Amino acid sequence: MVTNSTPPLEAESSRLHGLTVVAFESRRAQELAEAIRRHGGVPVSAPAMTERARDDRQDLLAYLQELESGQIDIVVLLTGVGLRMLVHQLRSDAQPERIAAALRNAVLIARGPKPVAALRDLGLVPQWRVPEPHTWKELLALLDRYVPVAGKTVAVQEYGVPNASLLDALAERGARVRRVAPYQWDYPEQLEPLREGIRTVLDGKAAVVVFTSANQVHNVFAFVEHEFEAELERWRTRLREVVLASIGPVCSEALRAHGFEPDLEASPPKMGVLVRELARSAAACLQHKRPSS
Repeated sequence: MVTNSTPPLEAESSRLHGLTVVAFESRRAQELAEAIRRHGGVPVSAPAMTERARDDRQDLLAYLQELESGQIDIVVLLTGVGLRMLVHQLRSDAQPERIAAALRNAVLIARGPKPVAALRDLGLVPQWRVPEPHTWKELLALLDRYVPVAGKTVAVQEYGVPNASLLDALAERGARVRRVAPYQWDYPEQLEPLREGIRTVLDGKAAVVVFTSANQVHNVFAFVEHEFEAELERWRTRLREVVLASIGPVCSEALRAHGFEPDLEASPPKMGVLVRELARSAAACLQHKRPSS
């Protein structure tokens, strides 16, 4: 039977040979650490962010009312957690059935499998799904070809930070953009694991550094600039010595914005694929970066 499910994080063989792998993943940190360990690596989990609900529930309620009155033509869902958090935050004002009924008034576009799953929980199916690798560029290409936005009101349900490039591109196409921000990215309450992960890199003990989202990249670099300001140059030097691994194109774009080209990028952008690629290639890549004398 052929399925579209994500491959399990299982080791094909242990090829990381005891290499220390610093990973900044938060939500699936334990799962990622176990996968690295099964492939023979030594994981250092350094969660770099968490999702926090925004305080402005009134804006979310106003958005629901706009959907109900037909003021929103198109809804772009960039994340699944955003929709689930919207439902959670409006629980005292609106049952999920009311939110689902309101969303049916608009054309629904899901950026990837996670918003598709969140819609399914509400009994909804998106009219359009953004193809892999699910970046804002594929989203715009889909809109340009199938869903013209000129003169339409487009609600963009954001992830933790605004995507200025996407918002500007929609406005340039003549759309009226309605931002919807159910949550924001923040640092974890417990920061010591993050400090330990960064210190592992600074001390030259890391062989591999793994980033699994673009916002994670920005959070880590901002944290280093704030808390390790005196060692910023050493941080940048160390990152060029390690195998720098990215979950996919969006994450890689964020690394390039900070001046770094990833050594490995998962394709398709899934965690299991990334771990298997590390198992296959990290040791050889590291040997190339640090040739023996």
